[in-house]
Amino acid sequence: MGRIEMTAMAHLPEVVSRAEWLRARKELLAEEKEVTRARDRVNAARRRLPMVRVEKPYAFEGPHGEVSLLELFEGRAQLVVHHFMWTFDLDADGAEHPRDTGCPSCSSAADQIGNLRQLHVRNTSLAAVTRAPYARLAAYRERMGWSFPWYSSAGGDFNYDFHATVDERVAPVQVFHRSEAELAHAGTPWSPSMRGDWPGISAFLRVGDEVFHTYSTFGRGIEEFHNGYPYLDLTALGRQEAWEEPNGRATPLGLQVGGPAMRLPDEYD
Repeated sequence: MGRIEMTAMAHLPEVVSRAEWLRARKELLAEEKEVTRARDRVNAARRRLPMVRVEKPYAFEGPHGEVSLLELFEGRAQLVVHHFMWTFDLDADGAEHPRDTGCPSCSSAADQIGNLRQLHVRNTSLAAVTRAPYARLAAYRERMGWSFPWYSSAGGDFNYDFHATVDERVAPVQVFHRSEAELAHAGTPWSPSMRGDWPGISAFLRVGDEVFHTYSTFGRGIEEFHNGYPYLDLTALGRQEAWEEPNGRATPLGLQVGGPAMRLPDEYD
């Protein structure tokens, strides 16, 4: 960490005049505009997705006791749920025992959540939902200094029904919207070793007192909420992950989701 040594200059961007830089920047700008227009089209297609009525009476535990899914909206029209993964220990019989800390990757995403005012003025609430007991969530939230709403779904079906927790013993397998058969066909067959929580975000719409599920995304679909990625993608060194090009530009730090060096937010120097 720190300054870049001269020996690393061979992998850094070419040094050119301001005029040469501007020409290259304008070429890239044309590509960026194509991506922006494509993103606008995808966002419009997302808004045109059909929706599914949520009929099951899900219950969650929060700071004031049990609440319903409708109550997570806090009176607003929309709700975004961050499916926050937890860490568990397994005993010899396969029973899970929650630890005191959440998933490092989900924690890094949660660390980016600030004041929710700009969501609220757009009639949208945000809440994290985790299947660990609420007392564990509350203690961890206080440790991290977070203020966003956080609820426990422990003992209920919510995580399984919305595929934030996958366990074929509880509900049919669906990973990244793929069934067990589709996973096998894609060359990534389901295995009991894959049981557990999966990172994701779901969106819900409220019409009167009825709730509808409109969208869910998992995996890289939520990466813009991790580790300041949108900012890092604008820099010369990028995310500093091993898969990035140009090769050799930066030393991989192992901080990508699931990376070996990823820690809890308050554990970095």
